[in-house]
Amino acid sequence: MKIAFVNSEIDRCAHLRKDEMALLAMRSSATSRLVETSGDFVRLTDGQCFQTPGDIASDAIFLGLDPDSVAWFACAAHNEEGLIPLRQIMLDGLLSDSHLAILAQARSMVHWHQSHGFCAKCGAKSEMKDAGYARHCVACSADHFPRTDPVVIMAVKRGDQFLLGRQAAWPAEMFSALAGFMEPGETIEQAVRREVMEETGIVVGEVSYEMSQPWPFPSSLMIGVVAEATSDTITIDKLELDDARWFSRDELSLMLKGEHPKGLWAARPYAIAHHILSAAVKL
Repeated sequence: MKIAFVNSEIDRCAHLRKDEMALLAMRSSATSRLVETSGDFVRLTDGQCFQTPGDIASDAIFLGLDPDSVAWFACAAHNEEGLIPLRQIMLDGLLSDSHLAILAQARSMVHWHQSHGFCAKCGAKSEMKDAGYARHCVACSADHFPRTDPVVIMAVKRGDQFLLGRQAAWPAEMFSALAGFMEPGETIEQAVRREVMEETGIVVGEVSYEMSQPWPFPSSLMIGVVAEATSDTITIDKLELDDARWFSRDELSLMLKGEHPKGLWAARPYAIAHHILSAAVKL
């Protein structure tokens, strides 16, 4: 299984977001596609993640154009018929990589509008603008834009040892890379060092970037790195982690392959954690 949510073929076409005539034509086109989401659920109809209603409402969010120049829109679902958890769609491989990535974009955008209906500056009700990529407050003229929360996720290594943690809510056999939200004023490197220190008491030195993954639950950007530890004594923050321990290169390799003799495993391939840990093992 490949890393999820990263292979969208959508051209977001920012230049069309203010073009009311073009948007009107796309909304009324018989080929334009509409994605419906509700929380972490999306609608599947006959195995497809979209409908072609031919008359898409003006409050639907314009996602962009696919390689065939077909317009895609997203809106909140109006009923529960056909709604399936996005995670299930991902895990079961029910859709192509591109369509899965489009669902991630749609889910995050719809959630932002549902949770940001009022101006953060004056409290008045705001309205959708720029085909969904802004909200405007008529009362105070403030504009607000979709939010993405950056998260650092790190494969921490020290020689041939690799630091993994687990949360209490996870399956007992699962361990994964440490992760945490970035805070205002931090660099990626500073956030990595702070999070690892806070959760495990381990000091981190060098940090190198590997890859990123949008994570639409509800709207994060996972920034994957490999971090070099300069200490090895673990002090667990029990409010954050249920357990944390060092694993050997060979043991982690078996966990990533699903071949550990005790049934331990380290994140599935759809998650960025699996891929940064794999990269770290090969270093």
